[in-house]
Amino acid sequence: MPVLSALPAHEVMMGAHPVKQPIPTQSVDQIDPFLLLHHHTSTIPSGTDRWDAGVGPHPHRGFSPITFIWEGGVHHRDSRGNNSVVEAGGVQWMDVGMGIIHSERPPAKLCTKGGVQEIIQIWVNLPSSKKTMEPVYIPFQKEELPAVVGHPDLKIVSGIVHSSQKVGPLKGAYPVNSAHGIATEKPFSFSVKENENGLLYLLNGRGRLEGYGILDHSILYHMSAGEYTAHLEKGTKVFFISAAPILEKVESYGPFVMNNQKEIMEAMRDYQMGKMGYLVERDMP
Repeated sequence: MPVLSALPAHEVMMGAHPVKQPIPTQSVDQIDPFLLLHHHTSTIPSGTDRWDAGVGPHPHRGFSPITFIWEGGVHHRDSRGNNSVVEAGGVQWMDVGMGIIHSERPPAKLCTKGGVQEIIQIWVNLPSSKKTMEPVYIPFQKEELPAVVGHPDLKIVSGIVHSSQKVGPLKGAYPVNSAHGIATEKPFSFSVKENENGLLYLLNGRGRLEGYGILDHSILYHMSAGEYTAHLEKGTKVFFISAAPILEKVESYGPFVMNNQKEIMEAMRDYQMGKMGYLVERDMP
């Protein structure tokens, strides 16, 4: 069966921010190597204080948080000195490895003028051999990403989404195939390789998957190996990602994802001791 499960997104609170979360759930801890998916939409009033918006400084260790942006943009700052704004249609990729502190806020112009910010952030696990690598931050704007044939606003971010498409330019520490953007009425073909897990999520709209049936928004479709063709309503915001499972034990605590409890305790200690660096946002424009 091509679709292994369909997981509805439930609203949860991340601090003061409501997000739609299809994984994890009470019954599904992860879909290896995918640990968490958050779909976040917020309306930013005009005149918002940018330091009161978004998510302030917080640490990560041991995985790759990747942010795909549909509306509004994201301003990233981190303890390694990275400071950049990625606009709608782009992506921010981090392999946090041994640890980093970063913030994710709406761009200043969005806070000034007001508007909508809509993103998906997915956490991709890293194998034990990569969990202590030097952190890497990779931003890509929409214009730097190739488009899916027939869908000028549906961009290929990384890897091979389908044999008929270009290869995505982004290369993270763990191989991932991904695409995101806005579909036209033309068919969208994609594939999941043998021994990989694939995820398909519609942020809005509906569609039909050949060999399966109706696709609805705010549901995460877990897909096995195979060739797929989706017929989506014009203007549907779509997200696809696939990767091979890592097949290692996962021990997590908040923003730290390691292989055992000892490594979690080490991550907490290193953060408290400043080994992940420091981030004073107001020192960065």
